[in-house]
This record gives sequence, structure tokens and C-alpha cells, in this order.
Amino acid sequence: MDKRKKDILDLNSYAEKLRLRVQEATEYEAAPLARIPIVEQILNVCRANSLWPLTFGLSCCAIEMMSAGMARFDIARYGSEVFRPSPRQADLMIVAGTVNKKMADVLVTLYEQMPAPKWVIALGNCAISGGPFAGEDNYYVIEGVDRLVPVDVYVPGCPPRPEGLIEAILKLQEKITGRRHPFPQNKHESKKTHA
Repeated sequence: MDKRKKDILDLNSYAEKLRLRVQEATEYEAAPLARIPIVEQILNVCRANSLWPLTFGLSCCAIEMMSAGMARFDIARYGSEVFRPSPRQADLMIVAGTVNKKMADVLVTLYEQMPAPKWVIALGNCAISGGPFAGEDNYYVIEGVDRLVPVDVYVPGCPPRPEGLIEAILKLQEKITGRRHPFPQNKHESKKTHA
């Protein structure tokens, strides 16, 4: 077997090993002592409207992630303005860019350090499927971050616009609570003028 095929096989087994590590970690999470539906609904609304993303940009999509926090797009309107430098303070990982084999272990470690409940957004084609770097000859790129950690929302594009990230946050809020947040804005009744 030539070296290139052996490297591709090693990469796939490495990604599988990391994925199994995450799966085992989620199996050991403790279940709550009691489930009270109204309390869970209130907590889910609070969680959905105060998502704290982890500062984790890998390549050019990170620029779009940063611009989503600036004044023009302002994800603070949706409760996601607090980019945390520590995974222990974050509950949302936005994987923005190409994930290489070198960064795969770091990504999984950061994901494991985040407290539950936690969510992942794959931002850009490189995070979703390897993008233009995926191919048989390029064995060093992980072809999709979902091989390593469970992904909740995918944002396609190369690079995706900041509006795409905002829509992904709204979709994630909808996934958490079961309904669209925030409530429709600027839906005032049109004033009829009398002639």
C-alpha cells in the first residue's frame, strides 16, 4: 500500500476515534433528578436567548463571524454577543473554517470542556465538507466537522455572509425552544389613510 492511501486510512481512523470519544462522553452525562416541563421550557427560552459562542475561528470564515458581531449586523440583538475565550464559559461552538488533522484533537478537547447543554454551528463549506480543499490528494483536511462532533446547524457558503450566521443562530434558537425567536419585529398594522 502506498504512503498516500495509508495516510488517508490513518486520517479516517483518527476521525472515527475522536467521534467515538465524544459519543462516549455524552453517554455518561448525568440525567436530571426530576423533569418539570414548565421549568424546562423556561430554561430553554433563557438558553436560546443568551447563547455564548466560543471564540474559535480557523480561517477566512472567522472574518465573517467577527463581522456578524459588529454594528452593521449586531448579533447582540439575539443574545449572542458575548464571545467567550474559555470553553468552560461557552455553550455554542461556531466552527468557522477548515479543520485540519492537526486541529481535530484541539477541537474535540474544546468541545468536551464545554458544559452541557452545548451546540455546534458549522460555518462555511470547509467546516461542512472540506470545501475546495477536500479531495483524494489532500489527506490532511477533515471532510466535515460532523465527523468529530455533533453539528446542530450548517451554514453553507464560501465564505457565508454574516446574515447566514444570524439565520443559523435563529434556527438554533428555534431548535432549542421549538419556536422562532425573536418574535417578528416591525409587524405593525399598516395605517390606512382616508381620502
